[in-house]
Amino acid sequence: MTPAENRILVIDVGTSSLRAAVVGAEASVAHVHSRSLLPESPAPGLVEFDGTLMATTVLEVARAALAAGGPVDGVGIANQRASTLVWDRATGVPVAPGLGWQDLRTIGTCLELAGEGIRIAPNLSATKAHALLDQVDPERTRDLCVGTVDSWVIWTLTEGALHVTDPTNAALTGMRTVEGRDWSDGVLARLRITRESLPTVVDSVGLVGPATALEGAPPIAGIAGDQQASLVGQGCVAPGQAKATFGTGGMLDVIVGPERPPFGTRGPAGGFPIVTLGRDGALTWGVEAAMLSAGTNVEWLRDDMGLIADAAESHPVAASCDDSEGVWFVPALLGLGAPRWDYGARGTLLGVSRGSGRAQVVRAVLEGVAHRGADLLEAAEADGGLPIASLRVDGGMSDNPTFVQALADATQRPIEVSPEREATTLGAAYLAGLASGVWATAEEIAALWAPRMTVEPARTLDRDRWQEAVRRSAHWIPELSGLDF
Repeated sequence: MTPAENRILVIDVGTSSLRAAVVGAEASVAHVHSRSLLPESPAPGLVEFDGTLMATTVLEVARAALAAGGPVDGVGIANQRASTLVWDRATGVPVAPGLGWQDLRTIGTCLELAGEGIRIAPNLSATKAHALLDQVDPERTRDLCVGTVDSWVIWTLTEGALHVTDPTNAALTGMRTVEGRDWSDGVLARLRITRESLPTVVDSVGLVGPATALEGAPPIAGIAGDQQASLVGQGCVAPGQAKATFGTGGMLDVIVGPERPPFGTRGPAGGFPIVTLGRDGALTWGVEAAMLSAGTNVEWLRDDMGLIADAAESHPVAASCDDSEGVWFVPALLGLGAPRWDYGARGTLLGVSRGSGRAQVVRAVLEGVAHRGADLLEAAEADGGLPIASLRVDGGMSDNPTFVQALADATQRPIEVSPEREATTLGAAYLAGLASGVWATAEEIAALWAPRMTVEPARTLDRDRWQEAVRRSAHWIPELSGLDF
């Protein structure tokens, strides 16, 4: 076997697919092997996944990428956050389907906890783990492991030798202390989850152990949740640097620094404190602001309205008119996120006249998502306390020139488009490469950033008019608008 030559194997497990790739020292992504891995929805609001199938598919794509790309110096892992699985420690077999991060079966439990002063949203892991344990081990007598997707992937790669997670994933469980340094005894006691069942929290950057299930047993060296991996993958390593990912939904993350932002579960502007990575026992903090639907709105234009044949067509159709001619769209198909969390808000189309046509509506949808991106940026700036001078973007919508220009216009910031649409892969590689010596410093990683293009603001969009449109979309379903986690 030839020695590794500054290469990292990355395993990236998303919500609907997973892939493995080999990343070189010059940030090239090659030998990509991907597989669809769709969750199931047995009833409205329920989202489940097959942990055994996930493990089998992880090994399949990882081995294929290694076979094509040769030996590697380390393994990096990026993953969907908060999706939760429980498995038998002795057999390594999942005892029930995993619960995806979108699963809403624990809303009642979350509301009950809120009444007791414990704020945990249903998309976090804590109440999912509680529900799974109540289902398979109500007396809490079995020796079970509770973990997120990264924990399960590492267990699979190490053939059951390691049960670990990293701070970026642990922070999205809802089971950590406010300082992010330990599991919360109060939350664990309330949900009857033992420390022994939970993974050990290790650094995001660091040699964890050998992936013995793979040829050559390369060391697992980097672990991060998808959004934090995307942040690092776009060269954001210093306070004030920010990225936004526009996929099905939208997430904007900005690095703050070594001190946790000084507010509770949610900041005044709607952002959440997050751990961006852990290294040498120290944590780097950030703020994350989220919108509940981004690309979903383009899918709505395609699948439900029939206004475009595919997502790519939204650009030429929207570009066929200079502006939306007074048509506004609030992309609240699933409710609003930061800065005003309103699960009862709904998508709203305003300003339609006899002259409004297909082009104006499509453009209004793209501009509406761009306005929501500006909302996220303003919320992250307010809660993080740092100005964001420019914004780096990845995800499917970053390929749409009309959208990217509208985002620059709405934010009045330069928009730097990632050369890698799925920057999570690069980020996981960078973290593993820092630990295994492919890259020496975070500054060396930052120097690798070269945007595919930079889009400057070309005009000013009417943000006051936008806020009025948002106001009209709010509280459409009052019983949902009243929910607050």
